[in-house]
Amino acid sequence: MENSDLINIAAKARALAYAPYSKFAVAAAIVTKSGTIFTDCNIENVSLGLTVCAQRSAGIAQGSRDLVAVGIVTDSTKPAGPCGACRQVLAEFNPNMKAFAAGLGRNVQEFDLAELLPLPGQGVLEGTSRV
Repeated sequence: MENSDLINIAAKARALAYAPYSKFAVAAAIVTKSGTIFTDCNIENVSLGLTVCAQRSAGIAQGSRDLVAVGIVTDSTKPAGPCGACRQVLAEFNPNMKAFAAGLGRNVQEFDLAELLPLPGQGVLEGTSRV
């Protein structure tokens, strides 16, 4: 899968974003080891803490746990990487995944999630059972 394919798929999903407050539509396309691609978009809420980011929900709600890469498309003119919360959630499933980001100009910037989040909160609950 080429990064441009992920970006093109995410760009289509961006049209579905619900961003009446920030006016910042975001979409993500996540690819798994098997090559399955899931998309999602941001869904804002007047209580901003209840906003759902695209990267946090794409694929995970469908049961995927073997994430390889994410393509992110935003309304900005420059590429924007995932927010801190999304970085942490993505790292839960693959701290070494690739992230490709593009703005409206479609200039693609590549990131290693490990560089964006060098010390993920893994192991915080060490010794406890995980549900």
